[in-house]
Amino acid sequence: MADRPERGEKPAGGPARPRVRLDLPRAPRRALLPEYDPEAFGRLSERVARFLGTGRFIVWMTLVIVVWVLWNIFAPEHLKFDQYPFIFLTLMLSLQASYAAPLILLAQNRQDDRDRVNLEQDRKQNERSIADTEYLTREIAALRMGLGEVATRDWIRSEFQDLIKEMDERRLFPLESDEGDR
Repeated sequence: MADRPERGEKPAGGPARPRVRLDLPRAPRRALLPEYDPEAFGRLSERVARFLGTGRFIVWMTLVIVVWVLWNIFAPEHLKFDQYPFIFLTLMLSLQASYAAPLILLAQNRQDDRDRVNLEQDRKQNERSIADTEYLTREIAALRMGLGEVATRDWIRSEFQDLIKEMDERRLFPLESDEGDR
C-alpha cells in the first residue's frame, strides 16, 4: 500500500485533494446570514411577552409617556426634543408595538407547541389508564368465575351439617347414654 498517498499528500499526477471521509461530519460552511439559537430567541421572546403583559409594564410605560409629554410641554424651548404633535413619541410607540406584536405571537406559538405536547402526553396516559382498567376488570371477572367453583367455608359447613344429619338418621353413631359413662 505504499502507492497510496497519505491524507493531505498530493497523489501522483493530480492536484492535492483531501480524501473525503464518510465517518466524519462536514466542516461547517460560512453562512451569509448571522446564526442564532432559536431556543434562546424563543425564551427571550417569552420573557418579553410575559413582561409586556404585567401591570408593572403599564405603570412604567404610563410614567414614561407622562414625563415625555410634560417635559415637551413645560421645558424651555431649547431643551424640548419633541414638539406638540409629539411625532417622535408616536414613532417610539409604533416601534415598540411593531416589536412587541411578533414577540408576543412567537411566545404564543411556543406555548401552543408545549400545550400540544402536554395534550398528547395526557392522551397517551389516559389510553394506558383505560387499558389498565380494562385488564383489571377482566382479571376480576376471571377471579369471580373461578371463585364460583371454589368451595367456601359456609358451603363446607352446610355440607358437614347435612352429613351429620344423614348419619344421625342412619344411626351410624350410637347415641351416648348414661350407661356408657359407668
